Amino acid sequence: MKRVEVAPGDAIGILGGGQLGRMLALSAASLGLDVHIFTPEADSPASRVAARTYRAPFEDGDALTDFARKIKLATIEFENIPVTAINHLAARGCVVRPGVKSLATGRDRFTEKTFLAEIGVPPVPFAKIDKADDIAPALAKLGGKGVLKTRTSGYDGKGQLRVDGATDPAAAWEAMHKRPAILEAWVEYEAELSVIIARAPDGQTAIYDIPRNNHDGGVLRTSIVPGGFSAKIEAEARALAETLVAKLDHIGVLALELFLTKDGKLLANEFAPRVHNSGHWTMDACAHSQFEQHIRAVCGWPLADTRRHSDAEMINLLGADALDWRAHLEAGASLHLYGKRDVVDGRKMGHVTRIRPRS
Repeated sequence: MKRVEVAPGDAIGILGGGQLGRMLALSAASLGLDVHIFTPEADSPASRVAARTYRAPFEDGDALTDFARKIKLATIEFENIPVTAINHLAARGCVVRPGVKSLATGRDRFTEKTFLAEIGVPPVPFAKIDKADDIAPALAKLGGKGVLKTRTSGYDGKGQLRVDGATDPAAAWEAMHKRPAILEAWVEYEAELSVIIARAPDGQTAIYDIPRNNHDGGVLRTSIVPGGFSAKIEAEARALAETLVAKLDHIGVLALELFLTKDGKLLANEFAPRVHNSGHWTMDACAHSQFEQHIRAVCGWPLADTRRHSDAEMINLLGADALDWRAHLEAGASLHLYGKRDVVDGRKMGHVTRIRPRS
């Protein structure tokens, strides 16, 4: 593993300009670092809080080369950064954390679930779908109902379709735009939870308390801590996350999303090799947020204490929810708006966190 020394006053890069990049940049700035954003997006949320922005496609080799020259290392805000861009930076001596293995595994649902099964982190039962004719036999194998998902680029409920025996396979395949897909079994679960774990270059890890997550239409609406899970379930969830980051040799924060089934088993839904929406509550309920933790980890600095000083409920503000920002301030909640210019239905515009004394 290539060593890199990062100190306050240095510049680090973030690939991606969305809200996660924005919150990472703010945390990096509080630690005395300058942040350079690389994004194809004009007027991005992250660019407006960064020292410098490179606005260019991820395929622009000249822009990436210049970006690499000006920073000590690079990190990512989302997993759909082209691997070719990561390899381009690495070939020019730029350390990128997390590395290609985490990104390439986490961005493809079939690769992801195959990897999870191989390392002993049990995933939701799944089948590969390459054509319409694959759907009916896969459904029969997986219990008669499930969720059809594109293998790549789907998030927040996009690129997903519930299917069962009455579903027309041809129509379902059209809904996937005839793109490579995966069919996941329908899971009757008791709860959804996630493990927010950080791993440093020396292998040290740190895990936050485990939230109970609630989704609507595939979009996270709330995360609540404490989640009310048994010590046994929490220990099992932490162990699965520890296994995952070790096998990936992941550096930085990672989120492992899990279902707790009605018969008390944990099944992995997916993982995100980055900071995650279900960890946003750490900004207000912990002394050190997941964003600060990620910056510390990728820079090779000591990991922060993950202890929670308050109980918390994080609520996503979607679309027009954010227009009622004043009411959240008046109610005493901690308000975080992402600086997005256009209000769009279902778009994550911000979040609020309500904290109370730790129980």
